[in-house]
Amino acid sequence: MRPQMLESVNDTTHRHTVEKIGGTSMSRVGELVETLFKGGRNGDELYNRVFIVSAFGGITDKLLEHKKSGEPGVYAAFANAESGHGWSDHLSAVAEAMREAHAAVLEHPGDRSSADDFVRERIEGARNCLIDLQRICSYGHFRLSQHMAIIRELLSGLGEAHSAFVTSVLLQRNGISARFVDLSGWRDESEMSLDERIRSSMKGIDLTREMPIVTGYAQCAEGLMKEFDRGYSEVTFSRLAALTKAREAIIHKEFHLSSADPKRVENVRKLGHTSYDVADQLSNMGMEAIHPSAAKMLRQAGVPLRVTNAFEPEDPGTLIDEAPADEPGCEIVAGLDVYALELMEQDMVGVKGYDATILEALTRHNASIVSKVSNANTITHYVDAPLKTIRRVENDLRKTYPQAEINVRALAIASVIGRDLSGQRVLSRGLDRLESAGIDIVAAHQITRSVDVQFIVRKDELDDAVRCLHELVVASGEDSQREAA
Repeated sequence: MRPQMLESVNDTTHRHTVEKIGGTSMSRVGELVETLFKGGRNGDELYNRVFIVSAFGGITDKLLEHKKSGEPGVYAAFANAESGHGWSDHLSAVAEAMREAHAAVLEHPGDRSSADDFVRERIEGARNCLIDLQRICSYGHFRLSQHMAIIRELLSGLGEAHSAFVTSVLLQRNGISARFVDLSGWRDESEMSLDERIRSSMKGIDLTREMPIVTGYAQCAEGLMKEFDRGYSEVTFSRLAALTKAREAIIHKEFHLSSADPKRVENVRKLGHTSYDVADQLSNMGMEAIHPSAAKMLRQAGVPLRVTNAFEPEDPGTLIDEAPADEPGCEIVAGLDVYALELMEQDMVGVKGYDATILEALTRHNASIVSKVSNANTITHYVDAPLKTIRRVENDLRKTYPQAEINVRALAIASVIGRDLSGQRVLSRGLDRLESAGIDIVAAHQITRSVDVQFIVRKDELDDAVRCLHELVVASGEDSQREAA
């Protein structure tokens, strides 16, 4: 068998896969050795697979901030510390969480000791860096705010470097020739683009005899966090798959990509096949199959994407491509808690600029817009962000429009999504079903493209709304299609 080196990314004879394991699944990586990594394979059959790993579950939240609640981690604590080293306690807590994570999957004392040493070296290196930076910025010529983007990058890389190192040690102990591939740029003085970083780190690896375990974070001149923030690991995954012309890109998650969140609905079904368009709608609803920018890279490179259940490796999962649906139908019902930010002003009629000002404020505070509607004198944005962020946006708008009436309400969106919803009468049937179930419908949205319909409900009724709609359009799909006809 010809050694498959990655020195030339234009070699189209590559038959490898590039596979990503998410943070929740990584916390159970010990269970994946015999199933996902080995899966009944022996010898050469084990290889021609590259794995991109996320940090162990919860670690990135502790390093940066909690993704949902906004609870501060090391980054947020450091950013808010005018003096003192209170943030250092957060960093020590991260070190302890890392040790607990790898102690749960590494059984050999020598392996645990190596992982402990790795954590100590990385954490203490980061601690010294932050102390030095804080000291330098105590002088008037230096501003901490100018360095925060770099600090966010530095901290992000700690989690993925730890999980990749631990996974490589675990696999080596189990007879697999795994290689730790660190894209985080730790103590690397060179300035590289993302493509250069990937090429340099993967150069010389024989995929027919080695299994690269690659960090989900990659340090590069572009700054992944600046553009993609917490979606950086999927961008690294997609770019590596595109550059190396992988046979297939595979994302292993805790659950199958299903017709609803299995934590909300019992009788979900695996999608099996859907489109990038549906994947984009899911991302908008917080059920991200893949980051939209990462999906774009794979589409442009012609690399197929598959989403599987990490703990059912024998199941082919769901293929995502650009093929149209064989026939119209509803595929998935997603739900998301949001805040409705409503600005009403009588003088808005015929005056331009209100919408642009609101969008600028939401963008400045990094608030994700899920949906929006407007009429003559009211603009409502449904936003996925912590309440404190919404309040900051609200305060900015009150300064700009002191005469406006601004309201913030905690609501939720239940969205019916499909490649082609034409002829399904989702809006009218959904309204009837929700009303008959006694669910208070605050609003409903349907655009001319038949890919999703959104129902705005009270926050405490979201789970009931998702289950109700799922039963209507998915569980009883055949009856629904006959009713629509």
